[in-house]
Amino acid sequence: MPDLQRDTSRRLLSLWFPRLGVDRIRRHEQRFWDAPLAVVRESGNLRMLSSVSPEAQAKGLFPGQSLQDALSLCSSLITRLEDPTKEAGFLTALRRWAGKFSPWVSEQGRAGLMIDLTGCAHLFGGEEALLQIVEADCLDLGLEVSCGIADTAGAAWALARYAGREMAVTGPNGDAIDQEARATRSRAVKRRNWERGGAAPRIATSRNAAQRISPPGQVRHSIAKLPVAALRLDDAASAALARLGLRRVEDLYGMPRAALARRFGQHLVRRLDQALGLEPEPISPARAPLHFAARLSFPDPIGLEDDIMAGLDRLLPVVCDKLRDKGRGARGFRLELRRADGGVQQVEVGLARPADTPDRVRALFALKIGVVDPGFGIDLLRLEACESEPVHAVQHRGGQDAAVERTKSTELDDLIGRIGARVGLEAITRQHPADSHVPEKTSKTLAAAWSGPADTPWPRPSRPRPLILFRSEPVLAAPDPTPPATFRWRGRDFRTLCATGPERIAPEWWLDDPEWRTGVRDYWRVDTDRGYRLWLYFAHGGITSGGWFAQGDYG
Repeated sequence: MPDLQRDTSRRLLSLWFPRLGVDRIRRHEQRFWDAPLAVVRESGNLRMLSSVSPEAQAKGLFPGQSLQDALSLCSSLITRLEDPTKEAGFLTALRRWAGKFSPWVSEQGRAGLMIDLTGCAHLFGGEEALLQIVEADCLDLGLEVSCGIADTAGAAWALARYAGREMAVTGPNGDAIDQEARATRSRAVKRRNWERGGAAPRIATSRNAAQRISPPGQVRHSIAKLPVAALRLDDAASAALARLGLRRVEDLYGMPRAALARRFGQHLVRRLDQALGLEPEPISPARAPLHFAARLSFPDPIGLEDDIMAGLDRLLPVVCDKLRDKGRGARGFRLELRRADGGVQQVEVGLARPADTPDRVRALFALKIGVVDPGFGIDLLRLEACESEPVHAVQHRGGQDAAVERTKSTELDDLIGRIGARVGLEAITRQHPADSHVPEKTSKTLAAAWSGPADTPWPRPSRPRPLILFRSEPVLAAPDPTPPATFRWRGRDFRTLCATGPERIAPEWWLDDPEWRTGVRDYWRVDTDRGYRLWLYFAHGGITSGGWFAQGDYG
């Protein structure tokens, strides 16, 4: 029966790569094609399998299994640690490949893609022919893929992962067997061939197109026989529904929505409505990343520093023009120098202020080109703006004084960039005033390249502060709030000539600062017979015992 209240003109294709981690590794290391391979994920102190090869699955291994149990079943198992960053980059590359079928492609989870096929399937001979092309391409790429096409994203996701699979066998008590321990399943039902060590079924080829493609307007019928987990529910919600006898999606059709929401939460009702098309679920395509780069090849290798800078002078205007066209400026540039012997060297520079003009960048590269080893010569130069951000036009006003101030600001940014090319931008910092009455918290340290001068004036303290401020150091003196006549500090004896104070400073009671657990402090400026003018304080005691401490030197 066709669904009502739904636009049936939309068609979505869901691609699921169930062995993405293993397939990525096999593409780079061909020797693992016939060996049992598993990708291991670390979760706290536990190591578990996140992806397994068909050979490992044939030996009884499965995702989510602990590594210790897996090695006990398969001693020849080859393992590799999971790398989420590389897997995400691999999925992004697959998203670009999927752009051949439709320009509307988005990433879905860690191993899935969602493609809007509306108006595109006929270009490939229909939906069934398109699925054959997808599977053929993935076979050539060495990937296992599972597909599903439907009117809604939820239904396509469900068909890609659950269509054509066996439902969990139920025991006599009504509970699903797949919720029981694996050791008890063999006593409940006869194990399948691949569970006994036979060949594992390949998901991409074990189901026909009729099971994976929902006809237009037939979403309700297409997903009715699928398990409730196909609604993108977590394991806990699926198990709770199974205990009540609600194992298939069709079991939820006749249930009152209010009762489902009260018992299992609004998430279940929303996922059901999204799968049936009763609630919209927008799919936003991933935006193509901004790319600002240019390269220059040479008919004959070069090796002189002047030749490299001449090539850089030809690349910089091209990259800066691309930046200005997009209204962006670059904070970092990378120059790749590819040598005739196949080696590659990189020179990176950073800027304190986004730049889109060649003159500001060239001076920074000139400081670093001298470290390049050309070897037998350099065949190619490639310049890339690796870090960019929007640059907004500013209307300058204020006459000559304002122009001079802007020039000084630009010169300071260029100076920070030149020094940063030598010591690193992170090593150059500036101080900003902070809102605190505690002496050591009156300022905060910021990276000069990513912050501007302080807009607010520095607060004036009630008493003069020492030139040098250090962490509190104990002073051996009588436990008396009155300034001591003699005391010992840093292994030397001092005699007090003059003491000015006190200035009482209380700790920030809303914070538990370990340095201030000695309670309220009375600060004194003490002149000593050794020529030191110290900043001493007497702590009255709090969580820890008090006494005399030194915290600064007036110089």
